[in-house]
Amino acid sequence: MPALITVDQVSKSFTGAAGDELRVLDNITLDLREGEIVALLGRSGSGKSTLLRTIAGLIAPTSGTVRYRGTELGGANPGAAMVFQTFALMPWLTVQDNVELGLAARGVPTAERRERALAAIDLIGLDGFESAYPKELSGGMRQRVGFARALVLEPDLLLMDEPFSALDVLTAENLRNELMSLWTGSKFPTRSICVVTHNIEEAVLLADRVLVLGANPGHLRAEITVDLDRPRDRKSPAFAALVDHLYDLLTGRETDAAEPEPADATPTARPLPPASVGGLAGLVEIVHARGGRADLPDLAAELNFEVDDLLPLVDAAALLDFLLVTGGDLHLTPTGEAFTTADIQRSKEIFAGQARDRAPLVRTIRRALEAGAHGTLRAGFFRDLLRRGFSATDARQQLDTAIDWGRYAELFDYDTNTDRITLDTTSVHT
Repeated sequence: MPALITVDQVSKSFTGAAGDELRVLDNITLDLREGEIVALLGRSGSGKSTLLRTIAGLIAPTSGTVRYRGTELGGANPGAAMVFQTFALMPWLTVQDNVELGLAARGVPTAERRERALAAIDLIGLDGFESAYPKELSGGMRQRVGFARALVLEPDLLLMDEPFSALDVLTAENLRNELMSLWTGSKFPTRSICVVTHNIEEAVLLADRVLVLGANPGHLRAEITVDLDRPRDRKSPAFAALVDHLYDLLTGRETDAAEPEPADATPTARPLPPASVGGLAGLVEIVHARGGRADLPDLAAELNFEVDDLLPLVDAAALLDFLLVTGGDLHLTPTGEAFTTADIQRSKEIFAGQARDRAPLVRTIRRALEAGAHGTLRAGFFRDLLRRGFSATDARQQLDTAIDWGRYAELFDYDTNTDRITLDTTSVHT
């Protein structure tokens, strides 16, 4: 089918707090074609939302081009409409007024706006709520308004940025199913859909193609064709095989990436996963209770979590050499077994040793404190350093995780009143 969108060698960089370059997207090339749904799948730091906004023409690439039907974008994409994760409704406007917003911005006459808005509201299942305000609606109904507001524009391309992630599980499943019913019907006014997600099963349920993005900076890692009939059966072997394959892509090391070992890595080369000590320790205990091996998709289903919810815990346990990850399987290592079977003090000693040797930011903080005259430094010192390689939000998250791990390990302490990190010289774990 013809290409609606052509992304050609697009890179995007932002200027960091220290004036240095923060590259978010790196040399991405892809096409979005008529008659298909494409999922952009990736983990935190892969630039999924930035890429989507570049396709929408809301962000200009630093280099490369984005073309709509062969014409390079110089602003907002005239053939695209967007559905946001947080609904983005105007609270002072009714449902109908919110749906009419885009039409009003395009100068569509009042009578035509009304007719088209009511048709879109009816299409998305909100008839009867035209005069309601967003505060009167549930989360699922608010997102329906977001869909109607986008579809009323009759765009060639519908862009969706994690549109179901703010909803409860049942509401999200219902909306996904209804979207697929509309897509396969005759009244859907859009030729193509591109959806950003971090949910592996959602990508397989919705997409004809899944584009897997790697992180730091975001780059195209793999393209997977989903050749399954709709509606799709989560329990089918083919569905499960695709989920496992995508999981393997998201968690396995890239064959073309020279990722440094934790003992040699810098804090920016091997960021800390956003996992608490209690969370990663709980995962290790569960794997131990299952005889030292667990299938992650099965484990997630048993615990009533998405696989993606467990990935930070998996990454943290693997970073500290408590678990070995192969495909969708978790294997307990000898260090992990010692950690989870020891008494509390011995377990903390094992954790301290692994964090000091294998968690780059924890190691860096510890060494900086040891080099200081008084064994204490302001936390802001480390935040500023981290912002050379991370956004402000990610820098704070990295430091919060390091402090959590370091305090548990008794490698250093943190005073919230003074915002200072201090060497723990009394601990036997040092």
